[in-house]
Amino acid sequence: MKLSCNAPYGGGGLGRHLAERIEAARAGGVLEGYYAGEVKPGDEAIAHVVRPASVHLLQVATPVRFSRGWSNFLAGELFDRAVAGRLGSPCDSFLGFAGKALHSFERALGLGAGHLILAAPNSHVRRVENRHAAARARRGVESSWMNTAQIAKTLREYETADVIEVNSEYTRESFIEYGVPETKLERTYLTPHPRFQPAATRPQDGRFRVVYMGPISTFKGVSELLDAFGRLDDPDAELVLMGGPASRPGRIHFERRINKDPRVVVAPGDPLPRLQAADVYAHPSWEDGFAYAVAEAMACQVPVIVTENTGAMEYVREGVNGYVVGTGNVDQLYERLAFLHERRPRVSPAGVPDFSGPSVH
Repeated sequence: MKLSCNAPYGGGGLGRHLAERIEAARAGGVLEGYYAGEVKPGDEAIAHVVRPASVHLLQVATPVRFSRGWSNFLAGELFDRAVAGRLGSPCDSFLGFAGKALHSFERALGLGAGHLILAAPNSHVRRVENRHAAARARRGVESSWMNTAQIAKTLREYETADVIEVNSEYTRESFIEYGVPETKLERTYLTPHPRFQPAATRPQDGRFRVVYMGPISTFKGVSELLDAFGRLDDPDAELVLMGGPASRPGRIHFERRINKDPRVVVAPGDPLPRLQAADVYAHPSWEDGFAYAVAEAMACQVPVIVTENTGAMEYVREGVNGYVVGTGNVDQLYERLAFLHERRPRVSPAGVPDFSGPSVH
């Protein structure tokens, strides 16, 4: 098997997803090589770093930098074409990631690949489009990272692939809803990195700590989180946003909002110490195929609040290790934050969910 994804091996959610698929292929004795933004040290004999210089030039020196959708599409498109150009020998199977695999698929097929696999980190592209439209209708701040060209390409990848890997029941159901045959779908399971463990000791200062990890974006529900947290009547409560703005309009919008509440802290960096000190992890996303951050919080035995459009919700045991709230529902989000603020001991995670197999339900 050969694999490709423009994320760095192990870096961020997409890079972690790529790393898991590479290691699964390696453990199964079928890894022939892979193409990525960065590769695992020691893999230089079989791995190829692919970082087209034209991507950086387009994103800093052309009008593309003003369009999040086109910037994202062209980054994936140029990577895909570069990988296709480097494929020179046949392989038994080829795995690519949605939105950046069509040209590689066509080249691998021409070289005799017998099996084309598409990894789908998100739900069906039409559901992503729908969810982003709903978020944009609510806030009107940012444009989606996905445009019509990305949608059209991804739909062609769905048709070309022999198998589409889905990593949550939420994602699987979305493909069935939009007409993809269930027989074409293969369920895989994603796991947090083993370093995410509960803290030996926790802060005893009485401060209520809420943590969010990911892009600071309207599509991730950060606006709703700020609304809900702002209702908490506790001057010592703290909301830590671990990430950066996803777009220039988003940066301007969120800087203005965050500066109004001194209890909100933006703190990029290693999430582990923040998670281990957290009272709750909030992930109010409008769409997430899985959400590694939720799994990482659960692995640290931190109660989570997620939306019904987050794939990892299948691991939430209501009232035991967290809650599922309506997407975009500020009232429900606030109610759960307030409950945990007042009655923290009543929600005890009671172990770490098994992410490696069937749903815990």
